[in-house]
Amino acid sequence: MKGTNGRRAGLSIVAVTLLTGVAGCSSGGSEGSGGDGESSSSSSPSKGGGTHVSPIAALRTAEKSTDGADSAKVESTTTMGSLMAMTADGSLGWGDGLTGTLTITYTGGTMADTMRQLGATSMEARYLPDAYYARMGDVFAEQAGGKHWIKYPYEALETLGGGSGAYLKDQMENSTPNQSVKLLLASGDVRRVGEETVRGEHTTHYSGTVEVADLATRNSSLSDSQLADLKKQLEQAGVTTETVDIWVDDENLLVKKVEQGQAANGAYSQTAYYSDYGTPVDTEVPPAADTADFSELLQQQGAGPTS
Repeated sequence: MKGTNGRRAGLSIVAVTLLTGVAGCSSGGSEGSGGDGESSSSSSPSKGGGTHVSPIAALRTAEKSTDGADSAKVESTTTMGSLMAMTADGSLGWGDGLTGTLTITYTGGTMADTMRQLGATSMEARYLPDAYYARMGDVFAEQAGGKHWIKYPYEALETLGGGSGAYLKDQMENSTPNQSVKLLLASGDVRRVGEETVRGEHTTHYSGTVEVADLATRNSSLSDSQLADLKKQLEQAGVTTETVDIWVDDENLLVKKVEQGQAANGAYSQTAYYSDYGTPVDTEVPPAADTADFSELLQQQGAGPTS
């Protein structure tokens, strides 16, 4: 019984790790708009004395430029109620499906406590076009037949917790910087805040509030299908209102984003920085002999999907 209970505990943390790993590079907000040596000058003229374009037109350009850049280095800080505080650092590519590697470190909350019991507060996360992989600690490997890596096939995620599983699948496959720009465009009330310096770069700051119930009716400049997809993702996460702030550099690339809101698991926030667009991203599939499939682990515990 002791071994079975240990394995059940290990499997439960894997489910939470999947959720927070997603949060590390996609949804969720910030500890604020300032700090990190940033300065604000909302009333200053645009760099070079140019004429400001409309916020919607500027964001459309930023969305296309960021999407077309294919890859970037990412740093983020995320909090989600008392569940966890975490940082993520690495590179992501999105030119041909989502790829990349992030180092995720749990710095607080119940997640950090549980991960510590599993022998590590940091893990490596790898994103490939068909699945997400998480490298757990040695303690977990002892409970999983010596295997350190857990594979989460995206298609299998929809069977995990119904709507929440579908949300995780969508988030994992759409964890790119331009998704934040789309979210801001969907707000329908996007506004230009001003010009600011972010980590030494001249940027323009835009802000908006997303009211999920109104997404289908707002004039957001997104297509009906894009609005429907965004609304579905947010509703599945239990989000009703979310504030989004982004900073765009002079090359129309997103360099910082802040998202804050309330979800089913409580208040969340995330700040993310993007740099070195076009950086090479070479992500390898972990060794099969050292990898356990999440769906198979669930089935072994009698917790697999039901028909």
